[in-house]
Amino acid sequence: MSTESDSGAPEQAVAAPRTRRRRIDRLSLALAAVWVAFDQITKSWAVSRLSGGRTVDVVGSLRFNLSFNSGMAFGKGQGLGPILGVIALVVVVYLLLGLRVDGSRLGLIAVGLVVGGAAGNVCDRLFRGEAWFRGAVVDFIDLQWWPVFNIADIGVTVGGILLVVASIWGRPRRVES
Repeated sequence: MSTESDSGAPEQAVAAPRTRRRRIDRLSLALAAVWVAFDQITKSWAVSRLSGGRTVDVVGSLRFNLSFNSGMAFGKGQGLGPILGVIALVVVVYLLLGLRVDGSRLGLIAVGLVVGGAAGNVCDRLFRGEAWFRGAVVDFIDLQWWPVFNIADIGVTVGGILLVVASIWGRPRRVES
């Protein structure tokens, strides 16, 4: 026998969507954690392998070339690392809180990528400098016709694009009366 909640809906019917949402939330958090780990592993490789001005030609114009960015995208805002780090932390917290809101699977994957990418670059600002938030972001993927970037930047960019796609093509939510 199923009992009814305050809204009049059977509790079993209410519990199922919550369980599914928790699973998706965990998937998003796991994706963010994996993205941060992948980002930090590749950056550690780049620092150890590419220091001293070495480059690795991969294919076509793609090469690995180590650089450090104490500013924001495209090398703008050099020296603003502490401010950018705090802003990135605020964005990460905001997006993590957004995971509690029902969303499409695509939207939650997008948030996982953005959170993972932002957190990866925040880790650089926190731990790769002489003091907290004084570190520079490690960049090493060099197309030679675009500013040098990293795995975290890929997560933020792809996640941002997916968030837009999810908001445009997201399934309409049912309004219950």
